Amino acid sequence: MHSQKSNEFTDQGTLYLIPTPIGNLEDMTFRAIRLMKEADLIAAEDTRNTKKLCTHFDIPTPLASYHEHNKETSGRQLVERLLKGDNIALVSDAGMPCISDPGYEIVQAAIEADIAVIPVPGPNAALTALIASGINPQPFYFYGFLPRGKKERKAELEKLKRQDGAILLYEAPHRLKDTLKDMAAVWGDREIVLCRELTKKFEEFLRGTLFSAVEWAEKGEIRGEFCIVIEGSSDPNSGEGPPWWGLLGLKEHVEHYIVNESLTSKEAIKRTANDRQLPKRKVYEAYHIQGK
Repeated sequence: MHSQKSNEFTDQGTLYLIPTPIGNLEDMTFRAIRLMKEADLIAAEDTRNTKKLCTHFDIPTPLASYHEHNKETSGRQLVERLLKGDNIALVSDAGMPCISDPGYEIVQAAIEADIAVIPVPGPNAALTALIASGINPQPFYFYGFLPRGKKERKAELEKLKRQDGAILLYEAPHRLKDTLKDMAAVWGDREIVLCRELTKKFEEFLRGTLFSAVEWAEKGEIRGEFCIVIEGSSDPNSGEGPPWWGLLGLKEHVEHYIVNESLTSKEAIKRTANDRQLPKRKVYEAYHIQGK
């Protein structure tokens, strides 16, 4: 085991991980402001956004860019400065560095170079949503953003299906509707809370069931960034529960197999009839006749 005594003096610099507000500037802590002022450099996900924060709190420290697309080159440069004795504050645009934001690689590189890494507590969207959700907060599983592709997203949802703790997800407004549909198809109905615009002027908590959330997304206006809190499986050892196709009509059920499993319409109708324990004739009519 390797011990890091965070307040022990060394000739090397220190990497501070500093959370920034997720919407309300009053959530910036005194310690975070002090450390950003005292640092030799602030490594920021987007220097334009961080510049606004620094201007608001009168922080004169120079900024350097550290983001997903330059992390390898920038990371080496930051480690070199830390080894020379510079203290660096790492921040993301909002919330905790490293949580669905850049930071993990520079933290890992600093640790490998025996540089002290000191975290500062502060704002985090997932935990903020969890404690206000009304869903049992312990245990919980934080996932972050699901894959954008439908096939990959459903595969990840299948892996999460048996989680017995609350599941925390992030989602962008333009993908929320499709994500909710896929969650309902794979998981069936569960309690869910959609947390929108946390700490901001239009903060909103939408509480209900997953099926009702799908209906809301079809009719409502989806705006703002979302954190999703959904209850875990009531019996993680059992596959019982509402069927994955519970929200689909017969025609949509058939089309699922045609699009996602490349079946012919004849094969898809047969599979749909088996799933629903219906005569193939009824499924055929729904797909070929009523669906026109």
